[in-house]
Amino acid sequence: MKYLIFLAILILSHPVRSQGNLPETFFDGKSVVLISADPAARPVMDWKAVADSVHSALVKAGGDPVAYYELEQVSLSEEVQSNYAKAFEQRLIKNIILVTRQRNNASIHVGKFSGDGKVITSTALFGLSAPKIEEVADQFGALGENVRTKNLLVIDIPEFPSITQGEAAQQASSSKFFARNPLNLEVFKLGVPLEGSSAETGSLTYFRYDLYGKSAERILAEQAAQKAEIEGILKAEYPYEVAWLTEAKTNQELIRDRIQFLLVKVEGREADLKKSMGLNSDPEIENQTVVKYYIKLLVRDELYIGPEWDADSDWRVALRNFIRNLKK
Repeated sequence: MKYLIFLAILILSHPVRSQGNLPETFFDGKSVVLISADPAARPVMDWKAVADSVHSALVKAGGDPVAYYELEQVSLSEEVQSNYAKAFEQRLIKNIILVTRQRNNASIHVGKFSGDGKVITSTALFGLSAPKIEEVADQFGALGENVRTKNLLVIDIPEFPSITQGEAAQQASSSKFFARNPLNLEVFKLGVPLEGSSAETGSLTYFRYDLYGKSAERILAEQAAQKAEIEGILKAEYPYEVAWLTEAKTNQELIRDRIQFLLVKVEGREADLKKSMGLNSDPEIENQTVVKYYIKLLVRDELYIGPEWDADSDWRVALRNFIRNLKK
């Protein structure tokens, strides 16, 4: 009886929350693991250390995790994400595992690889979460105790491969970026997606450590506050018509509504952003996280980053810089 009481107390003091169902492909196919690790979480663990801490649990559960990447790097921009997706497709990846470590929570989610540039099609994935990464890893490993897996030849330690095909594709995609301003902004509307909405880049960013777990009410409140700030900047600096986008639409639907331009916001390490846009970079110096805006011309799939590099750690400064540079 004392043992049962102690066990009940232990479970209640270390709750593990779960949702959804684990896809069958997890037990019969390769998985890629994307990790987002909060640098403020304690003890300090970078994303590769988090990979080391969960790998054996993923294998024990019956998975075949063949490669690990940092989520922020994969979701750096729509173009970079598409390049990674092409490489995943070439490796016959069937599943995407998302590991998020925050200061007071850790989670593991699994979904089917979409087979396209979105990587995953929904945020409604099977998932477990617990206060610590070790706890959620143990619980995830236990999922394989009564299940027969077809993944037999799995690696013993996590691997962090570079994507040579993706890098080659990235060079091709960087040619879509132009260090100048687009023409005809005065003729067509500029679409402005709001953060946290389905109109933004996709579902992957939902699992970033700084975004995961936000309530719908908080997202709506942040959207309203953000719209007010963006609106103030655009009214002061941008003389042409804009359209606010809060839900996903196809390019055809946007063009039908006379929206031929999209204002795109990307956030990441400055050197990574520059490299993805075909610009020279210095990883040793340009290692801070910055925000960069650019405009996407939908009808030609062309990306205009402006005549000057105007990224900044503050998104407001970055947006104001970019809009002002549109006049040059």
